[in-house]
Amino acid sequence: MLAAILSRFLRMMAVMFGLSVITFLIFFATPGSDPAARIAGRNAAQETVEAVRKDFGFDRPIYVQYGLMMKRLFVTQDLTSFANRGQQIIPAVMAAAPATLSLVTGAAILWMLGGTLTGILAAAFKDRWPDKILMGISMMAVAMPVFWVGEMVNLVTQSRLHDTWAFSWVPALGYTPLSENPGLWFKSMIFPWLTLAFLYIGLYGRMLRTGIIETYQEDFIRTARAKGLTGRTVLLKHATRSAIIPIVIMFGMDFGVLVGGAAVLTEVVFGINGVGRLTYQALKVLDLPMIMTTVLYASFFVVIANALVDFVCILIDPRMRRA
Repeated sequence: MLAAILSRFLRMMAVMFGLSVITFLIFFATPGSDPAARIAGRNAAQETVEAVRKDFGFDRPIYVQYGLMMKRLFVTQDLTSFANRGQQIIPAVMAAAPATLSLVTGAAILWMLGGTLTGILAAAFKDRWPDKILMGISMMAVAMPVFWVGEMVNLVTQSRLHDTWAFSWVPALGYTPLSENPGLWFKSMIFPWLTLAFLYIGLYGRMLRTGIIETYQEDFIRTARAKGLTGRTVLLKHATRSAIIPIVIMFGMDFGVLVGGAAVLTEVVFGINGVGRLTYQALKVLDLPMIMTTVLYASFFVVIANALVDFVCILIDPRMRRA
């Protein structure tokens, strides 16, 4: 098992290096474009463009430019934004990351619990009314856009029914750090968590139900039943354990992508200043260093999340230790 974990760790490092090279080339080595002019921003003075070119080493070989950029990102961490008057990029991303992590982590707990419970109950009552009701709700959850669900939640909790006993406790839109006020942090994140988790509960529930039903056709399930195990034991200990592996793998992808900034719609709707919203604002003003940093942040987090999922799958399924 140690060899399998080490192999996946080395592959993770290789992928992260490749991602950094590709991202740098896309942003700063595109033929026919001047990266110094793009970083300096629209209508920048020629003196500013020349200062950027010298500061970033764009007058030197491409491998030197890459080394300087990675040094400023990961070593000195002094990369600045020209679009926002010298804003320090790494501190800005680090300040936005806790909000995104709070949003996605809470939603992930809800959607894994809700999706697992939905899938197991639907499979246990296959083709009966609980299964049909759960799958109908799951289809609705998958079909509803996150931004629409969020706006409807805000319409009810922040406007129409905010002054009633049911929603008077809901704070105003925005993010309160956990370290400042844990109670207010929790209350302000409840509906963003539910909104973001709603789609994934439906998606994961449908996938797990299908996986469990397919697993029931396997020989080891027939063997377990022949040994006299109860239906509950067969469902929970054997069928669900085998069917959950694809769900865990998909969870790693979804969690990494959302923490990397894909939760931008939920952040914008609920006024949460996370990484996704930071990227959105950078795109509006073409803040190239900020965009590149958030892209690398998102890419690295996806790779790390998938590596952790691989380690979990190795613990769940011994067969993967030989992969």
